Amino acid sequence: MSVQYKFPEGFWWGSATSATQMEGAANEGGKGKNIWDHWYEVEPNRFFEGVGPESTSDFYYRYKEDIQLMKEIGHNTFRLSISWSRLIPGGRGKVNQEAVKFYNNIIDELLANGIEPFVNLYHFDMPFELQEEGGWESRSVVDEYAAYAKEAFRLFGDRVSKWFTFNEPIVPVEGGYLYDFHYPNVVDGRRAVQVAYHTMVAHAKAVEVFRTFDINEGKIGIILNLTPSYPRSQNSADLKASRIADLFFNRSFLDPAVLGEYPEELIEILREHGQLPMTENGDRELIKANTADILGVNYYQPRRVKAKEHLPNPYGPFMPDWFFDNYEMPGRKMNPYRGWEIYEKGIYDIMINLKENYGNIESFISENGMGVQDEERFLEDGEIQDDYRIDFIREHLTWLHKAIQEGCNAKGYHLWTFMDNWSWMNAYKNRYGFFSVDVKTKERKPKKSAHWIKEVSEQNGF
Repeated sequence: MSVQYKFPEGFWWGSATSATQMEGAANEGGKGKNIWDHWYEVEPNRFFEGVGPESTSDFYYRYKEDIQLMKEIGHNTFRLSISWSRLIPGGRGKVNQEAVKFYNNIIDELLANGIEPFVNLYHFDMPFELQEEGGWESRSVVDEYAAYAKEAFRLFGDRVSKWFTFNEPIVPVEGGYLYDFHYPNVVDGRRAVQVAYHTMVAHAKAVEVFRTFDINEGKIGIILNLTPSYPRSQNSADLKASRIADLFFNRSFLDPAVLGEYPEELIEILREHGQLPMTENGDRELIKANTADILGVNYYQPRRVKAKEHLPNPYGPFMPDWFFDNYEMPGRKMNPYRGWEIYEKGIYDIMINLKENYGNIESFISENGMGVQDEERFLEDGEIQDDYRIDFIREHLTWLHKAIQEGCNAKGYHLWTFMDNWSWMNAYKNRYGFFSVDVKTKERKPKKSAHWIKEVSEQNGF
């Protein structure tokens, strides 16, 4: 097969996942409780089919088998997250030696199979005790996070050189403090802004700590879900709506993480509406001095917006949505199984933006993927024929390739995810993996896309 789209030498082929979504053993191995364990205990009805995080995909016990499968399908890199409440139960104090052993085993097993581990420190999973103290609203929790990061670098930095502070930090802000889809289910614009701000301070503190370690070829960054905001039209009101959506959902983290400062226009909007966060002396310098070396980009779908049709409710809580309405573009291409728009060019637009406005920072696609419900309906001869997923990946890679040809500094592509995993409130509703997982037996089976990606990785293109 001739290769039409060849990727640069050493391109990172792999997938991404997170601790809570696939480890399982939620109450085993000395792990403390995180907010997901707690929320499932108190409101199991909010989780699809009542499935909670206690066993998920059982990676805690099956990691050897899974890493073999990763190797088989051509992974040369893999992103995982460390569970803060597993490593340091309660979020502060003593390190759990069983957790150290578990993560050491995973890192060593990956390296023994020629797969480089990318390690992320926080993926929506605040230790429950620290959430009770205010979570990211609390400045002392920020300091505990920096202490946790330091332990992780000390324990694993001899073998791990790619580190990430947060995955999609905007999501706990949206879910936990604006739109009620994550614990603690607060709806309060001011508290949301405080959480976002403290997350950025925590990121900068972790970067600062990282730089005190001598990690061989060590790089530290952050993983952001960048969602281009496309205006309905070139009308000035639509353009302004898309610019403000971009400020709230992309630039609120992208600018401080990469450029070391917040956009002036965002600060003005927050000031005007009395939503500015509490800050401390030295924060500005801290954020400026500790920018990311590398950026992970998660991309699933575009955001399309238009000017507001109606004035916001003056009695309602402050919301980003005061400044724009979402817009459903006629004729858009859809993932009919998930209800999300598919717009492959978005991946190119993100990369060009990073090249032109963010110093062409070293980056990679850290998540991209297609969730589909009831994939069993595509079963033929014992294998799920997920041609829709192959098409989805191929089209996105085609645009990524074009961006690289045009000088964008993109180093890899990770699918979300390696095997079907537990997806927060959605549990196992939408499947994203190269491998299917039987929720009852935990058996893994390759889908058609697993064979396809193996070939792509081996040829470094398609």
